[in-house]
Amino acid sequence: MAESDWDTVTVLRKKGPSSAQAKSKQAVISAQRRGEEVETSKKWAAGQNKQHLVTKNTAKLDRETEELHHERVPLEVGKVIQQGRQNKGMTQKDLATFVIRLLLRNNETIVSIHQKINEKPQVIADYESGKAIPNNQIMGKIERAIGLKLRGKDIGEPLEAKSMKK
Repeated sequence: MAESDWDTVTVLRKKGPSSAQAKSKQAVISAQRRGEEVETSKKWAAGQNKQHLVTKNTAKLDRETEELHHERVPLEVGKVIQQGRQNKGMTQKDLATFVIRLLLRNNETIVSIHQKINEKPQVIADYESGKAIPNNQIMGKIERAIGLKLRGKDIGEPLEAKSMKK
């Protein structure tokens, strides 16, 4: 037990600075002051999301005159939607949601059911004002609900019923 002395500590090897400490600005400056060789290299596009090279230079981009934008619903289509909806006595909300109306004519009860297109009233407003980006699925729903064609050459014409072919 004489060999183990609890009061003295033996250091076998001294740990050097960690890689983060060795790369810090302060460590680089102090190494340069001591006259040691310091190799510094900057990584290209380090810390940025540059995965692809840009092939067009800025002058070429400045000369570019083409405007890139999404096509919108023509105002003609918006007016047809609005007129068709008003001819059926529907509001934008009625067209967007399910509506059942009870009409009384000559003591008969007539049930008028408008087709449900399951869209928000704002979508109908956007289509009517020409702000919406055309979606064929929504356009087809609106066509069936108001009974007017909104796509193709004959916009505003009555929608023809599909004939069943056997």
